[in-house]
Amino acid sequence: MRANPTDAERKLWYILRDKRLNGLRWRRQQVIDDRYIVDFVCFEYRLIVEADGSQHVASEADVRRDVWLMGQGFCILRFWNGDILNNMEGVAEAIIAAPRNNTAQTCGAPTPNPLPQGERANEHGAKL
Repeated sequence: MRANPTDAERKLWYILRDKRLNGLRWRRQQVIDDRYIVDFVCFEYRLIVEADGSQHVASEADVRRDVWLMGQGFCILRFWNGDILNNMEGVAEAIIAAPRNNTAQTCGAPTPNPLPQGERANEHGAKL
């Protein structure tokens, strides 16, 4: 993925890199505990941002992965590629508003999703 990012990952990385978003330092395609690779992570605040395509709709593997990562103290924000490409301002606002120094108890649901008005998402972030 690092060598061939999606358009959404490329756009999100442009916003996150070089401390462009609130001075936060991000790493991309980072291995966590030799177990999972995350799209973007800010270790200072234990915050993970994932850019998801349709293969992530109702993915049980993603649910297990998120539970494990949250157990390690990370907060996971998942955004659909379409949201990143069409609503980058909303995505950036959601990242800025994310809780800092998270635990599984303070993180909440791993999918705050800035959907356009009138749309909603289920607990896995899938549009309804």
